[in-house]
Amino acid sequence: MLCARLIHPGSLSLTEEEVPRPTADRPLIRVSAVGLCGSDAHWYEHGSTDDSKLEHPLILGHEFAGTVETGSWAGRRVAVDPAVPCLSCDACQDGLAHLCRNVEFAGHGRVDGALRRYMTWPERCLVPLPDGVTDAEGALLEPLGVALHAIDLARELRPAPSRRELDHWESVGVFGSGPIGLLLIAALRSSGISNIIATDRLGHRLSAATTMGAAMTVLATSDWSEVDQIVAATNGRGVDVAFDASGDPAATEAAVAAIRPGGLVVMVGIPSTDLTSFAASTARRKEVSMIVCRRMKTGDLERAANLAATGTVPLAGIISDRFGLGEVDRAFVTLTERRGLKVMIEP
Repeated sequence: MLCARLIHPGSLSLTEEEVPRPTADRPLIRVSAVGLCGSDAHWYEHGSTDDSKLEHPLILGHEFAGTVETGSWAGRRVAVDPAVPCLSCDACQDGLAHLCRNVEFAGHGRVDGALRRYMTWPERCLVPLPDGVTDAEGALLEPLGVALHAIDLARELRPAPSRRELDHWESVGVFGSGPIGLLLIAALRSSGISNIIATDRLGHRLSAATTMGAAMTVLATSDWSEVDQIVAATNGRGVDVAFDASGDPAATEAAVAAIRPGGLVVMVGIPSTDLTSFAASTARRKEVSMIVCRRMKTGDLERAANLAATGTVPLAGIISDRFGLGEVDRAFVTLTERRGLKVMIEP
């Protein structure tokens, strides 16, 4: 089978390798669609993401869908949870399997991902794709699950002093309108939020944010002038909740500056380095609450599939570019140059 391995930053190699052998609990999956993520861009550009570094030639890709070829699920189209928790560590036992200390994650560390024709993966990580949801849309269910988890975190820590329920928040800011930001906007709209203010440095992403349901879009600038526009649009109050979907420290800084006193910032994006920053004095004066979102929880992939099945969250419009596996170099150039929205590889 054909595989795409990251050899070192900026260098991908197409290799012919043996098809992996399925086991009783790990069926063979024919990969049909792989969405490229911001973390894939970090791997490609820097050979690292978060505090993990490239240790050996790695097959990237963790947002994917395919068809099961063996076992009791044979013939079924599925979306795949890329995280395999151990289920035995303290985090797993505490109901936090998404924070598993021993997690196996596709396309990360020493675990090969989905940029290949076939792979095996645990059956417990598979979710059937509903009729009417394409395989490419199925590859978007994992990032949609992350967006749903981020919104859940905001619900659990809804800002004081009024303790408003989610559907009564007066305004929500989404800082960064890449694919995760766009999915956040759509998921927020599906939860009843209408006053969503979105930012980005790229005009075509702001246009997409409007399509996905943002009530207002603001071009992000190096001097954070967007903050003044957001505060003015909220009658000088600031947004109730801010989702940093960029990972760029400038977006984090803007989110903290644009939040109202006592508001909440949810950090979803992954920084290009392992550091982020914001003005401590601003955060202290407002007594800002902040929480970091980590992937998605058990059950979120199923929730994402249900939303996709009803058409509540439109997924097809986020896919801007499609490539075959043999065009992987072009796909990653498109990804890192941020020409479109979601880049999809269809092996």
